Amino acid sequence: MDHILSIVLLTPLVGFAILLAIPSSKERAIKIWANVASLAGFLVCLPLVFHFDPGRDFQFVEKAAWIPSIGASYHLGIDGYSLLLVVLTALLGFLSILSSWKVIEHRLKEYYAYFLLLQVGMLGVFMALDFLLFFVFWELVLVPMYFIIAIWGSARRVYAAFKFIIYTLIGSVLMLLGILGLYFEHYRQFGVYTFDIAALMRTQLPPETQWWIFWAFFVGFAVKVPMFPLHTWLPDAHTEAPTAGSVVLASILLKMGTYGFLRFSLPLLPDAAKNPQIIQVMAFLSIVAIVYGALVCLMQKDWKKLIAYSSVSHMGFCTLGIFTLNPLGIAGSILQQINHGISTGMLFLIVGIAYERRHTREIAEYSGLLRVMPVYTIVFLIAALSSMGMPPLNGFIGEITILQGAYQVSLWWALAIVSGIALGAAYLIWLFQRTMLGELHEKNAGLGDLTPREIAVFAPLLVAVFWIGLYPKPFFRILERPVAQIVERVQPGYYARHNLPNPLVRADAGGTVTPAVR
Repeated sequence: MDHILSIVLLTPLVGFAILLAIPSSKERAIKIWANVASLAGFLVCLPLVFHFDPGRDFQFVEKAAWIPSIGASYHLGIDGYSLLLVVLTALLGFLSILSSWKVIEHRLKEYYAYFLLLQVGMLGVFMALDFLLFFVFWELVLVPMYFIIAIWGSARRVYAAFKFIIYTLIGSVLMLLGILGLYFEHYRQFGVYTFDIAALMRTQLPPETQWWIFWAFFVGFAVKVPMFPLHTWLPDAHTEAPTAGSVVLASILLKMGTYGFLRFSLPLLPDAAKNPQIIQVMAFLSIVAIVYGALVCLMQKDWKKLIAYSSVSHMGFCTLGIFTLNPLGIAGSILQQINHGISTGMLFLIVGIAYERRHTREIAEYSGLLRVMPVYTIVFLIAALSSMGMPPLNGFIGEITILQGAYQVSLWWALAIVSGIALGAAYLIWLFQRTMLGELHEKNAGLGDLTPREIAVFAPLLVAVFWIGLYPKPFFRILERPVAQIVERVQPGYYARHNLPNPLVRADAGGTVTPAVR
């Protein structure tokens, strides 16, 4: 398993390089190679799953000198949280490219090249254990996504692409200032320049320094989530992006923000993270996002924009779970991030299929699709039930776990979550009723049902929906240790105070408790 993470990271990059050598006139060859490369990118991830040990911390670690003069290194590694996001990224990357087979008709070579490059950036974000390397991958993601929206998007694509890049770049600049503040403070204390995240964890920051670094990180991560009120770029980007771009944007890019909070803001800045004022602000913004996003969904006439605003609401659940600062809330947040990637990715694919056939996103233009597209309707129903958190599907497990964690902190937080769940059910049922049921709209009479290729796109996502919903134990087992690391970092002694078994320690045959092997 030596260099397995480099192999996972470089597979789409090699696919990108070979794709550039294929003549633009050979469109079928370009499509086939892009799908082969993205499939290979997913397959090389599978050994990570089979060889991952839930009882250890960062695994498959690779480290090499990169820019030693400033303390930057090529340092990769994954824990349970990273593992789930890496596999989700590889899977959704492949399915997004597969879903584009008949949709993209011009500049095919550039389109698939940008997608493979985007895959490299997203994987790198979730693997990097060096802060500068993380930032490079973070910024790399922006470039291909900007062009995917600006070139292959809808009528207002240029406006949406500029809005996306401006918001995210401003957030990135402030995040970089926070990184540099941490970097120079570490040098002041230890006399060594380093971007190594494990080394930066040892830096003792005074509360006032943690405060401003937290808010610098907040802007960078909150824009990406996106949290209210920094969310306004998202509906435009989702609505104007091509279907595959919307899928990747919702399923993966938004998770980069929540990943940043959990990987950096909480462990590196524990005093700030548990500051009551900061918690109140984060909870307030999350609750507003949950309720506001759901209410706006009820007012939408554009099918795709409705799904876009649903992401604002659902990601509010995830950020609220993070700032419960307890194991249930954080574990539920992480699992719900995965669930959101699956269910919302399916919903954007569903909207894309309807748009390909009718070339309109107006909800009023669709009705009675069940009569001509029964398989499509069943898939839509499962995706909608998953998104609204109905048992025994995946969304229920994530939401109920966050609800438990939130209830331990505040009854009002729990009530906000319940109201968000109820509103989510309302707008999704309303959307399903308006589009799938009722009298068949005359313009929909000739629509065809899902093709074998389209069924193949949905199949792995449907498996994941039922697997997580019916048997979530393996996922919680993978998340036990990284969640415990975060909780104990922010609230030392939490497990002991609450008489909970601590995944970070183990008992030997004689009953002696010792730290678990890293």
